Amino acid sequence: MLVQVALPVPLYRVFDYRLPADMSALPNASIPKIGTRVEVSFGRQTLIGIVIAHISEADSSVPLNKLKPINKCLDVDPILDDSMLKLANWLARYYHYPLGDVLAVILPSLVRQGKPLDLLITHWRILPHVTDDDFRANAKKQKQQFDMLKLHGERGASEDILLLEGMQREFLKTLEDKGLIERYIESKQAPSPVKLAKMPLDLNAEQQRAVDAIIAAHEAKRYTGILLNGITGSGKTEVYLQAMQAVLEAGKQVLILVPEIGLTPQTRARFASRFAAHIVLLHSGMNNTHRLQGWQDCRTGHAQIIIGTRSALLYHFANLGLIVVDEAHDGSYKQQDTLRYHAADVALYRGFQHNIPVVLGTATPSLEHLKLVDEGKLVEYQLLTRPGNANPATMQLIDARLQSTHQQTTDDGARYDTGLTDTLIGAIRQTLEAGDQVLIFLNRRGYAPVLLCKACGWQADCPRCDAHLTVHYNNQAQHSHSYLKCHHCDWQAYIPAVCPDCGSQNLDAKGMGTTRLSENLHAIFANPQTSKDLYPIIQIDRDTTRLKNSWENIYQRINEGKPAILVGTQMVAKGHHFPNVTLVCLPNADRGFLSADFRSPEHTAQLMVQVAGRAGRGDKAGRVLIQTLQPDNELLLKLVKDGYLSFARELLQERKMMGLPPYSYAALIRCEGKTMAATTKALKDAIDILPTAHNLAVLGPIDAPMSKKNSRYHAQLLLLAKDRQQLHRVLNQWWQLATALPSAKYLKLTLDIDPIGW
Repeated sequence: MLVQVALPVPLYRVFDYRLPADMSALPNASIPKIGTRVEVSFGRQTLIGIVIAHISEADSSVPLNKLKPINKCLDVDPILDDSMLKLANWLARYYHYPLGDVLAVILPSLVRQGKPLDLLITHWRILPHVTDDDFRANAKKQKQQFDMLKLHGERGASEDILLLEGMQREFLKTLEDKGLIERYIESKQAPSPVKLAKMPLDLNAEQQRAVDAIIAAHEAKRYTGILLNGITGSGKTEVYLQAMQAVLEAGKQVLILVPEIGLTPQTRARFASRFAAHIVLLHSGMNNTHRLQGWQDCRTGHAQIIIGTRSALLYHFANLGLIVVDEAHDGSYKQQDTLRYHAADVALYRGFQHNIPVVLGTATPSLEHLKLVDEGKLVEYQLLTRPGNANPATMQLIDARLQSTHQQTTDDGARYDTGLTDTLIGAIRQTLEAGDQVLIFLNRRGYAPVLLCKACGWQADCPRCDAHLTVHYNNQAQHSHSYLKCHHCDWQAYIPAVCPDCGSQNLDAKGMGTTRLSENLHAIFANPQTSKDLYPIIQIDRDTTRLKNSWENIYQRINEGKPAILVGTQMVAKGHHFPNVTLVCLPNADRGFLSADFRSPEHTAQLMVQVAGRAGRGDKAGRVLIQTLQPDNELLLKLVKDGYLSFARELLQERKMMGLPPYSYAALIRCEGKTMAATTKALKDAIDILPTAHNLAVLGPIDAPMSKKNSRYHAQLLLLAKDRQQLHRVLNQWWQLATALPSAKYLKLTLDIDPIGW
């Protein structure tokens, strides 16, 4: 008997190994089971692989005397069951990715490294003799952490639960050193059955139909793909919660996917307030130990509600009963490196695999999902009203051609452009004076996108990328420092005092990012010299939310409900509930409609509608002001007048006429190397070995949208087919031959199936 092992190497094959002469190296002295981890020699390396098959000597293409033995088996029982191995094989086939590398993506890093799975959990509890009198009056933070632990009673709580609640590991260690608390180790107990912690809300007729459909599919153990197409604020989350109740009460697990890490804590709070259940968070911000604990909780059934970003979909679940993909249109569900899968597509496959319902929830469905509805592959349920009959925010265009943007004067008398029209500023002031909050959306962080010399035209460009360096500085920050930064490769440099080309001091930061906009708004609304009432300006982007708990602190400030101006990037567009925001402003609505990317109008409209949905979510009506230099743009007018669905249907017709996705199927081949000539030659050679009767549209090779990134050159080749199966038949014959070409040696060739941009 031989075993076939999938190894984490970039080769499209599995490897045969024989059993060791001394069987005592294997658990129970038996053949390693399919789905277990084994340690094997591979060349000069020692690797951890997964057993995927048992074969006889006759089935191996390698003579027995040349086969290496297994070093050792790491598991008695399989860590991947048959359904997970089928998922891995499907991913490998559909995305044309090596099976061993697919399994490496699926498994947490500690599992790939061969670590034991049975992690014992650290718990903390207060020692019996300790009272509140043991704290000094000035030890306020320690007392605060102690009080949080006291809420958990005599048994205390596990460290991961305490950390999620906001406790800090250094304080736990300090309290332990003082003899006030102790740690102890305990294996995980089976969770209690899920109970309702709060009664559900009343549903309207639209919501009830959707909930009934999800529960009916669950009870019939029938796969059903459901597009829950609900306008922002229409109560999609309540539909999830009430559909989940039946699934959880049946002892099944529920997986909820969210597009951003920033959404996981608030989503957890929403679900924890409804259900007394073991809730697990899974995202890339977790350390390896917590990720392994989460993976084990899912696999053993301890996790009852799982909330995670796209990678959570690839976990091993004991008893999955429902998958919910929230904001299913979002581009962050597409993995952009290694295994380039799309989480919404894989969610539908997993639902089919387990015979369970899959809910794709969104206010702005992707064109791909609308086409699946037309084909009968998804069932659509629309939510067109907000609970309590609250009206959606009204949209209004501001023609920036008819009025100049507002000018502000600095302390030294110089005048500068704020980028906001007087109409927009007047609406902001009126909203603030009414006691409400304003959200201003600008999807560009930093101070300004370009540093320009007015004398000679020099621009500050990244030396490693085909991109401008973004200007970063903040006059309002307490410890501000100025620098130039590339947002693609993280190159940083000091802002020069004079132009490097001509020596002129006349350097100008052109354009506007969130920091500059915040500074301009501060001068108008938070300066005692210009404003009678002072209003806080809250900036929300990757720069201001980088530190731990910073997003939670910002969220707390916003939810105090005081008048304020929120300035944010797309981070604020998704899933957030700001009940006191009644005005949303988009000062630069034209960029997305002018892009060369054919998907840009769709993505821009989705973002605009999502941002607009932050207005009027409470009891007050909301409105959206869109500042534009192209108020007669047909697509923009269609979106404002007729809404997103009508806009999307028109785009869908255009795509059909032009033969573009979703009415064709794409594979994007990217080549990366030290020179553009080498990358282009490799792609030309790949075209030469395409099957003669392929019947595909071949576009390229051409430079990638960013041809130089991080000192590497990028070219690309696009294959388009009218039939999906035909595309995959060609790739099955061609892709591995292309990667083995002599001209591709020392280059990085990658294949992206169903790319979201090119």
